[in-house]
Amino acid sequence: MTTGIPDFGAVAGLDIGSTRIKVVIYNGSSCITGMRDASWDPESVALDLLASTSRDAGLSVPPAVLATTGYGRRCLKIPALTFTEIATHAKGAFHLVPGCRFVVDIGGQDAKGIRLSADGRVEDFVMNDKCAAGTGRFLSTIGQALGVPVDCMDSYATGAEPHRINAMCTVFAESEVISLVNQGVDRSAIIAGLHASIARRTASMVASLHPEPPIIFTGGVSQNRDIARRLSQELGHPVIIPQDSVYAGAIGAALLAWEHRTEFQKKED
Repeated sequence: MTTGIPDFGAVAGLDIGSTRIKVVIYNGSSCITGMRDASWDPESVALDLLASTSRDAGLSVPPAVLATTGYGRRCLKIPALTFTEIATHAKGAFHLVPGCRFVVDIGGQDAKGIRLSADGRVEDFVMNDKCAAGTGRFLSTIGQALGVPVDCMDSYATGAEPHRINAMCTVFAESEVISLVNQGVDRSAIIAGLHASIARRTASMVASLHPEPPIIFTGGVSQNRDIARRLSQELGHPVIIPQDSVYAGAIGAALLAWEHRTEFQKKED
């Protein structure tokens, strides 16, 4: 993305997720992004990432106006605006693809479907936050059982005939996968079956919202093109993966920080 943000008028958006932390520095027109793996101390990682990305943007100090989102959005001890993931992913997705009407977000710990109005407002949403099935953490756990890094699962599954996976609970699915490996089932077929199950589960979850295009796929799992392809088939509509889709939440937080910067500064004064 564009570099060289001037010292004046910049804000920051932090998406403090369960597996990765993302930051966006924004000045009304340009963005700088940064990302790191989460840890047992998300506040320290988030603040260090904020500082380093601010330097990358050419700022002498991090922006005074900051908005947070994600599971760890309330972990910072410094003043910050906080927004839900629904609000920030909707805002970020509409910024990345103006006119989008539906957002599917699959992150490290949950999955969401968000229906938007023609002008980008949230009309309705559904969220699976009680079970990690079908999320990035689910894929990572199964990948470890198969000896395949989660970032490589896409290439393994592309073109493979999926083997039916019955369990979607992370614990039971891992046991089922290990059993299939011991039976000699090819890993590519197993991974393709997992992807197909995730696509079916996600499409079923969002069906009540009647998704209509343009449909945007955000979150870390959006980088898995095989899941995106199978999700398109299940929904009956093309699924768009915009550039910087993994930063949608942080982008949305930065945009909301920009909109609320005046009242935030007055409050702090």
